[in-house]
Amino acid sequence: MKLMLLLLALGLTFTAPAARALEADKDYVVLSPAQPVSVKKGQVEVLEFFWYRCPHCFHLEPDLNAWAKKQPKNVVLKRVPAILNESWAAMARAYYALEAVGMNNKLHEALFNAFHVQGMDLTPPQIFFDWAVTQGVDRKKLADAYSSFSVDTKVMRAQQLTRDYKLTGVPAIAINGKFVTSAYMTGGQPELFKAVDELIAMELKRK
Repeated sequence: MKLMLLLLALGLTFTAPAARALEADKDYVVLSPAQPVSVKKGQVEVLEFFWYRCPHCFHLEPDLNAWAKKQPKNVVLKRVPAILNESWAAMARAYYALEAVGMNNKLHEALFNAFHVQGMDLTPPQIFFDWAVTQGVDRKKLADAYSSFSVDTKVMRAQQLTRDYKLTGVPAIAINGKFVTSAYMTGGQPELFKAVDELIAMELKRK
């Protein structure tokens, strides 16, 4: 007690250490050139690049969903199935096929769980179709979507985005076509979302 009174008398206070400022090339990378975005004026686009077979993407999913629910309407989260090599293309096609039949939102988490909780491998198309039927999806509609021109186009676009954003791994999060960050860069998932929030704030301030 006497020590505390002495410190107060001397005008000393205890303060928490200041939060570390984000550092380019350490906590995030700046894209050059910046990539085009597909959101309305005044909005900020956030892209999550993922792969269904990636355990880090699986563990990020609950925190990402919780984070997304807290965002204002001018922050638009979009998911992109990354394609770092040809073996990843099948699950990107699965993602867009489910989107085409209106089951993407319902089964996105279930597809992660199939790989990482149930130990299934849904990469082969026929096994993916079999699994989807158990989830209430029409097999023919899904199979038709899977091989459709529209899904072909989206898979090629995902592959191009993976290259354009210069990704070397997933999960990765891109902000407004200008910045890319990841838990690997920031040192953990809590730090990742802090970095994303700061980068979003930077973009909203510019707007």
